[in-house]
Amino acid sequence: MQISSNFEELANKDAKYQGTRVRYSDVKILEPVAPSKVINFGWTYAEHARETGGKANLKEPFLFLKPATCLIPNGANIILPSSDLTKQVEMEGEVALVIGKRGKNIKQEEALDYVFGCTIFNDVTARDLTKKDPQFTRGKGFDTFGPLGPWIVTGIDPTNLRIITTLNDKVVQEGNTNEMSLSIPYLISWVSQVMTLEPGDILATGSPSGSCPMQSGDVVSVEVENIGKLINYVA
Repeated sequence: MQISSNFEELANKDAKYQGTRVRYSDVKILEPVAPSKVINFGWTYAEHARETGGKANLKEPFLFLKPATCLIPNGANIILPSSDLTKQVEMEGEVALVIGKRGKNIKQEEALDYVFGCTIFNDVTARDLTKKDPQFTRGKGFDTFGPLGPWIVTGIDPTNLRIITTLNDKVVQEGNTNEMSLSIPYLISWVSQVMTLEPGDILATGSPSGSCPMQSGDVVSVEVENIGKLINYVA
């Protein structure tokens, strides 16, 4: 199931149960939102920028987009492309913001008012391609390269959330959004000067250091404080 993209209306109404019950095993839980665009900020954590050959402590955001076709839900498979295309696919655990109302030229002091809630994102990346190509579209844009979920949590502060990514139960990434070199309100304000933010849009806020290659058969889990775990399987 998917949450309505009309977040402004949803936020002003109480949930109403209609009495229908189904077994969890009988349903497929999809991504919690269907965005018009998936906006990504790169190198927002200095150590991750250094380990991937990027620029640490940016004065202005490094921006790229991922296609909506990359999105998969919690529990789904990350499908590795052919080795003819890429030989180094890595995970990047991130906090993702879900925009709740339309915004353009948003002021920093009002930026968090445009956030409906937070969820978890895995910015799966073909690292060899992002290092080779002049821009990130191919290395970031393969189908299944955008695990998202498992749900949206409202009413939490996105500027101070701990992130832990594990690969086969081994911790490989650990950080906190309070370590970002550019603040979340600034990122929202800045990107709204470039493009109009629409309800349901995803803003992936960047990844701490520790990104590493994944192989077929691996299990990757991204856990974010006060949200939960996003678990996916590599195939």
